[in-house]
Amino acid sequence: MLVQISYPLASGDARDLVTVLVVLLSAGTAVVHAVATRGIRYASGFVVIVSGLGLVAEIVGTATGFPFGCYEYADGRLGPAVAAVPLVVALAWTGGLYPVWMVAGLLTRRWAGRVVLTAVGAVGWDLFLDPQMVADGQWTWCAAGRGLPGLAEIPYTNYLGWFALALVMALLLTGLDRVVGTGNANTFTPAAERLPTTAQTPAAAPDAAEAGTLALELGTPDPTSPEHESRGPVSPISADAVVPAAVFMWTWLGSTLAHAVFLDLPYSAWYGCVGLGVLGTPLLVRSVLARRG
Repeated sequence: MLVQISYPLASGDARDLVTVLVVLLSAGTAVVHAVATRGIRYASGFVVIVSGLGLVAEIVGTATGFPFGCYEYADGRLGPAVAAVPLVVALAWTGGLYPVWMVAGLLTRRWAGRVVLTAVGAVGWDLFLDPQMVADGQWTWCAAGRGLPGLAEIPYTNYLGWFALALVMALLLTGLDRVVGTGNANTFTPAAERLPTTAQTPAAAPDAAEAGTLALELGTPDPTSPEHESRGPVSPISADAVVPAAVFMWTWLGSTLAHAVFLDLPYSAWYGCVGLGVLGTPLLVRSVLARRG
């Protein structure tokens, strides 16, 4: 966050360095969190799917114009490149999509809904990213004048390409969840609904001591504890999703503020706020309602 805050204050080579550092830290946060909460297999699979497909799509895109449209990266500004695509761009896909994917999992238990929300969130994120990077000269588009009002230099095909590619990524990530066995760990599902079937039968009902231990394992208040009523309501965000949810909220609200006030990009401030708000607004509302309830 501190590095991102320094972005508007930097210029020239210093801003390029900040851009690279932001990507490395974002991707690093995603990978470390994935390893810590879901294991090395999941983290590796996520990077292969998202960064791998992202890099391939960028290479194909700069060479053919599919699926995003005709564009090219500035030469030598973001470090080593493959086929004219900076390698750091592949990591940007992981750093940006991971919190979107996790928040989508918080908002719905249905895999199809999560896939669609992830694709929508990816486009919302790009409504911040593309205008900011184009304004900084990191890449340029051939079909200027065919985009959204106020962002005419970025063609509509870019957002369609992002949506389609994110759909494919999310579908593959759904398969990864099932193969690795992460299930619905990061959802709003009440703790009681996440108990194994045997734990919900009368024969397997835990006694008071066991209930306290089980509550600690689930990260929920212990109903047998004298401190139970003083702890207040439980957060609807499970402990293993707090970090990506916080990163998501920072990206959504922080980018809105930065574009509107510090970067002189009012149109992308509005578009990005609305785009990521499709996920961010229900996340905020459900969090507030759960705490009050």
